[in-house]
Amino acid sequence: MGDRTHTHTGAAGRAATADRPASVRNVVLVGHSGSGKTTLVEALALTAGALNRAGRVEDGATVSDHDEIEQRRRRSVQLSLVPVEWGGYKINLLDTPGYADFVGELRAGLRAADAALFVVSAAQEADAVAGTARALWEECAAVGMPRAVVVTHLDTARTSFDEMTRICGRIFGHDDPDAVLPLYLPVQGPEGPDGHAPLTGLTGLLTQRVLDYSSGERRETPPADDRRGPLLEARARLIEGIIAESEDETLMERYLGGGEIDAPILVEDLERAVARGSFHPLLTAAPAVEGARQGVGTVELLDLITRGFPSPVERTLPAVTTPDGAPRPAPVCDPSAPLLAEVVKTSSDPYVGRVSLVRVFSGTLRPEDTVHVCGHGLSGPGGGARPRHEADVRAGALSAPFGKQQRPLDSCIAGDLACVSKLGGAETGDTLSGDGDPLLMEPWVMPDPLLPLAVRAHGKADEDRLSQGLARLVAEDPTMRLEQNQDTHQVVLWCMGEAHTEVALERLRSRYGVQVDAEPHRVPLRETFASRAVGHGRHVKQSGGHGQYAVCEIEVEPLPPGTGIEFVDQVVGGSVPRQFVASVEKGVRAQAARGVAAGHPLVDVRVTLVDGKSHSVDSSDAAFQTAGALALREAAATTRVQLLEPVAEVGVLVPDAYVGAVMSDLAGRRGRVVGTEQEAGERTLVRAEVPEAEIGRYTVDLRSLTHGAGRFDRAYARHEPMPPQLADRIREAQENSTKVSWLTGSGAS
Repeated sequence: MGDRTHTHTGAAGRAATADRPASVRNVVLVGHSGSGKTTLVEALALTAGALNRAGRVEDGATVSDHDEIEQRRRRSVQLSLVPVEWGGYKINLLDTPGYADFVGELRAGLRAADAALFVVSAAQEADAVAGTARALWEECAAVGMPRAVVVTHLDTARTSFDEMTRICGRIFGHDDPDAVLPLYLPVQGPEGPDGHAPLTGLTGLLTQRVLDYSSGERRETPPADDRRGPLLEARARLIEGIIAESEDETLMERYLGGGEIDAPILVEDLERAVARGSFHPLLTAAPAVEGARQGVGTVELLDLITRGFPSPVERTLPAVTTPDGAPRPAPVCDPSAPLLAEVVKTSSDPYVGRVSLVRVFSGTLRPEDTVHVCGHGLSGPGGGARPRHEADVRAGALSAPFGKQQRPLDSCIAGDLACVSKLGGAETGDTLSGDGDPLLMEPWVMPDPLLPLAVRAHGKADEDRLSQGLARLVAEDPTMRLEQNQDTHQVVLWCMGEAHTEVALERLRSRYGVQVDAEPHRVPLRETFASRAVGHGRHVKQSGGHGQYAVCEIEVEPLPPGTGIEFVDQVVGGSVPRQFVASVEKGVRAQAARGVAAGHPLVDVRVTLVDGKSHSVDSSDAAFQTAGALALREAAATTRVQLLEPVAEVGVLVPDAYVGAVMSDLAGRRGRVVGTEQEAGERTLVRAEVPEAEIGRYTVDLRSLTHGAGRFDRAYARHEPMPPQLADRIREAQENSTKVSWLTGSGAS
């Protein structure tokens, strides 16, 4: 961040390596979709010498050589790692998707990194990205991640760096706008006919020197006279912001008294404030012009990463227990310590199979090491879950990725990242430890997937591969949950949003050769009696030999919600022999499970057996089961059977400006608002009870309604009677064997 001579130490075509944890920097790039994160990674790799001037390595690979899905969609959908070297440091650049559906990839990147570059595009409308940007910023803040802000696309027409500075201060520094301040002012060339003014250099506020990139090489010059006014004004504000974060309380007094603070002292305080996450410097960058070796601002960014961002040694590591839950001493970032690592991402390669991206927190991982793999058991919506698992496996080859390439590594030390092949059944989030000392790391928090996708095999050949393909998908992506719904008999993949579901289906087809058809997701309905009823069950058949004879009389009455099925025996005089009372109950419960009106399970009734008849020869267990089922069906035919639908407790967190629209939308979904709570950051938590049939696509609709600023959670509350008009549509659909639109959870009512 100060003045020095810069030479790149990377070499195109070989893997960057680290010899000690203090020389490693793990940096995640975070930002809204389209902000230019991947382009910035390429620009940094070019400046560091990992790419040649054509943007390629020796064999023609590029950073942008991603999988086919990303190439077709022209959007990052997964976490990717690009390691480079700069000034004796190894920098692991972790590029994350900016789209909200792939927040799981973002959180994996936050787990693997020690600091973040938050990328903001000057070309995107502030109002359109403010909600998403603030949500991403809070994701970083929640894990205590040090951050710097990088403004891109400043050469776009009708953009202003001063305006971007104000916007970033408002969005990211609402508690303290002076916590987000520029370190450099941009220098732009003449505006062209299209309104674009190219970024040609930067003016350092601390050094008061212009870094001119217009020739394709970085040169230092003094600032022009007409730029000294804005320079001194911005410099004063930056110095005040740095001094406010300084641990030396005498600096502010000296500064206010007119004393000059030496630049090395300011830089040192700045670096400490950045590392502890209390100050967020703002920079700008642009990719290199054709033939140039450096993009504008890339040297300054690499300097900030190596000098201002913390090393893995400075990071507080997650808590560790034994697999049984017994606490263990806090791990240390030491290559000679016992092995402790974590799988932060899992992917499938068509040539080498499953590849795991691993962050080593302690110890050293080497190829062919035997490691203990331990994974948490995770529950999911609707009863879906991942079982807890443990195994000793032999690690395969270690490598460093670069686009589609994997460059061999001899080892991966504490603080570093590497790709590992053939880790058996290791899944994203699993802990790796020494085989003689099994450990389990505290898991990172993953959001609940709230968009259901019901799938079925397209053909007979796909049926055998479907379960294996779905299992691999959820092993790779912890934000997916697989559910085998016992009520609706559907296979449901819970995802984060529409783009997430599209990528899941595409991966099933392209990676695992499974063709599937999506079908409307059905919510599990229930039936109950609206009033008391009686039923007569008579099953009498004679076809030679032993016949079948069973008669029973039952009374059915509704019970309070959540009671289930009660069976009461009030037979007197032995009209139904004791050994067959249980048979009647079995038949009644079996029929209740099948339903009595629209084919949904019957709940919350008391069935009382009051009388019956038997035959000394022809009565049997099977006959009385049939009679009990017939009696329940007859009772249902004499009264009104209510359909019950599941109701969810929903909490919607939105900026105050959207509260009215959200409450109106919930009312249109037959929801009942039960309260509101004021939250920090000018936001409101709206609590409501909403039928689950109305919120199947709510994660998509809420994102649209609030421009990406809203989020919600849901939990099953109870089943409630469905409005008669909707119940009639269900019965009609059942009779006609058709599907109705409301079962998709589309929100139509």
